[in-house]
Amino acid sequence: MAIEEKLLELKQMRDKARLGGGEKRIESQHRKGKFTARERIEMLLDEGSFEEFDMFVSHRCIDFGLKGQDYLSDGVVTGYGTIDGRLVYVFSQDFTVFGGSLSEMYAMKICKIMDKAMKVGAPLIGINDSGGARIQEGVKSLGGYAEIFQRNILASGVIPQISAIFGPCAGGAVYSPALTDFTIMTEGTSYMFVTGPKVVKTVTGETVTEEELGGAEVHGSKSGVTHFVADDEQEGILLIRKLLSYMPQNNLEDPPLSPCDDPIDRIEDSLNSIVPDTANKPYDIKDVIHLIVDYNEFVEIQRHYAPNIIIGFARFNGMPVGIVANQPNYLAGVLDINASRKAARFVRFCDAFNIPIVTLVDVPGFLPGTAQEYGGIIIHGAKLLFAYGEATVPKVTVILRKAYGGAYDVMSSKHLRGDINYAWPTAEIAVMGPKGAIEILHNKELQDITDEQQRVEFLKQKEDEYRNKFASPYVAAKYGYIDDVIEPRNTRFRIIRALQSLATKKDINPPKKHSNLPL
Repeated sequence: MAIEEKLLELKQMRDKARLGGGEKRIESQHRKGKFTARERIEMLLDEGSFEEFDMFVSHRCIDFGLKGQDYLSDGVVTGYGTIDGRLVYVFSQDFTVFGGSLSEMYAMKICKIMDKAMKVGAPLIGINDSGGARIQEGVKSLGGYAEIFQRNILASGVIPQISAIFGPCAGGAVYSPALTDFTIMTEGTSYMFVTGPKVVKTVTGETVTEEELGGAEVHGSKSGVTHFVADDEQEGILLIRKLLSYMPQNNLEDPPLSPCDDPIDRIEDSLNSIVPDTANKPYDIKDVIHLIVDYNEFVEIQRHYAPNIIIGFARFNGMPVGIVANQPNYLAGVLDINASRKAARFVRFCDAFNIPIVTLVDVPGFLPGTAQEYGGIIIHGAKLLFAYGEATVPKVTVILRKAYGGAYDVMSSKHLRGDINYAWPTAEIAVMGPKGAIEILHNKELQDITDEQQRVEFLKQKEDEYRNKFASPYVAAKYGYIDDVIEPRNTRFRIIRALQSLATKKDINPPKKHSNLPL
């Protein structure tokens, strides 16, 4: 065969592979508002940077009618490319081939690029759009999933892993995204569940749709399984690119610095009056965040889940940081089960990838009640406590208003190796709020006061005394628990200087196989 014929054959084979399941199935994918596997990769990566692996792989199963049904690439597109010039590895499931179902060879392709990503220390991005295991292959398909899961586990904390769910993701397939660092779902076209509506109906008698059971809104607000809910695939892909801009390539590198001409000494006078005079009056902590970070830009994570705590990425003088902040305008910023879990995992991610943590504190305590106690608030609260105490990255804390009880300890206090801890003059640091404290400390005197007006006046007097004596930030500063009481409008400058001073910080935990995190 002449070289021209061989080159023609190669071109024909490549054209066949790029067609996936064929024109009709591609059209069907587009009608659903979804892109094909290769279209998604083209949108995600820098133009012309994609290098594909295993284009000519096909399945080896000939049972149950699969003989003769050969599709090159076997339902998943794999390879590497760049995002903003930085190397990433990617796999994109192809729903047009057997509904994107996972086979032995399909899993082999994914495992191959996962291994390569680990060897070279580059992020891994998985785009999921699959009906689950390929039933015809039986246990080989199940084994393929487990091979992927094992690699997700070994890669955790070594390279960033991001999962995009742009279609169905059901059964065993859900556990790979669950093991990765961040998950993105699309409104109306993606869903995740362990068992589908039919099985739920059979086992429990519940009637539920796919969207109600595992749609993006459900996992974005109720379960917390997904970190981002995108309007469509284009937005989801832009989110992936944005997220990666805050992360290093791997756990041995520092996150990338960006040029910044936003002045580090930018004064924000409005911060001096942002905390209300009334202790129980709410305000939006996101207003504070936007005022102090570079260019007012903040990428919030899990926006609709446990909104009493805010997490996300921002930059200070071009340096990526993770921000954790209590949200006073939702449940007064109290810590509960969901908020503790949400923040703990984020703190651990930042620590794994050398991203400094800035914590903004305004927390009245942990949420009381039987629902929280029966749900294990002790264990879940301990997760956040553990995460902060274990973290060795630079940790800068600013107490804006309340820091009461055990929640003071948990929120990156000096006692959990907080590096630089500031407080605003409005900060109140105490075992509990003045009102509760006085009702306990002066219970007998209060019982003896029968006149309501006298009782109110007595309470106010004692509350003011308690606040001045115990809750003032200067009391904590007196013992060195607060490094400085700062003017709110200078917060940006003080945080940046703190982070600069901590750039060469070294902190080492005792040698161990691994910790026994309270789960």
